[in-house]
Amino acid sequence: MDWYSETLASSAADWNVQSVSDVKRKLITANHILHQQGVVDAYGHISVRCPGTPDRYLMCGYMAPGLVTSPDDLIEYWVKDSLPTSPLAKKGYSERFIHGEMFKKFPAVNCVVHSHAEAVLPYVTSGVPLMPVFHMAGFLGNDVPVFDIGTVYNPGEQQDLLVRDSRLGSALAFKFAKDETEVPSPEHSVVLMRGHGYTTHGKDIETAVYRAIYTKVNAGVQTNAMLLRSALPSTIKAKFELEPLTEEMCHGCIKMNEGTQDKPWKLWAAEVEKSALYVNRG
Repeated sequence: MDWYSETLASSAADWNVQSVSDVKRKLITANHILHQQGVVDAYGHISVRCPGTPDRYLMCGYMAPGLVTSPDDLIEYWVKDSLPTSPLAKKGYSERFIHGEMFKKFPAVNCVVHSHAEAVLPYVTSGVPLMPVFHMAGFLGNDVPVFDIGTVYNPGEQQDLLVRDSRLGSALAFKFAKDETEVPSPEHSVVLMRGHGYTTHGKDIETAVYRAIYTKVNAGVQTNAMLLRSALPSTIKAKFELEPLTEEMCHGCIKMNEGTQDKPWKLWAAEVEKSALYVNRG
């Protein structure tokens, strides 16, 4: 048996037995990693469910993820309505409802990432399906759904494509279920958001960050592969078709991905720790 096939090979600690201070520090690191890896810029965000108090979640206030430096930059929200638990809370993200509704609908989700990574944007604007085209993105599965917020707006609403309230957040969360019904945990790892970006999640911070990064990488690989094929002279025949991983391959790659994702996390964390831009006083 491969070492990564063992269920405990690189699994994170039980979410609810972790200390809140440790999770806050790791959340700050995750903000830095997502910025350093080009998943977020001044926009985009990551959140975590509070360990031991699953009816609350944490994310940074209204600021660029790369500039988060201390626990004082974080805001605690109620899962039930995404309102701050403190009346003295500073300004937060208008799209926190993406996170609150994911935590509300799926008890198994402990981390959520929302991104507008440029490499993924062609797939939320062109209608071309995003496919898992290499092994590191097997978690995408063979059907990456698209949430079209334009279909759920009420008359008179400001149509800026932002998920500004619980109703819109709930509509997005439902896309993570294959038949958009009530299920205990998400059946999709990633949902694209038409004209906007994408959202992903995980049972822990490492999983969500891994998925956010490799969704971006896979999109770039797929685009380059399609461009390369389109540039192929008619006198040269491609060796094989451009196709997604099979369902069986996706399942196998998920097992491998989740058994080894602690390795890139350690590298990414070391990279941001050595950069003068990122400060973590957690």
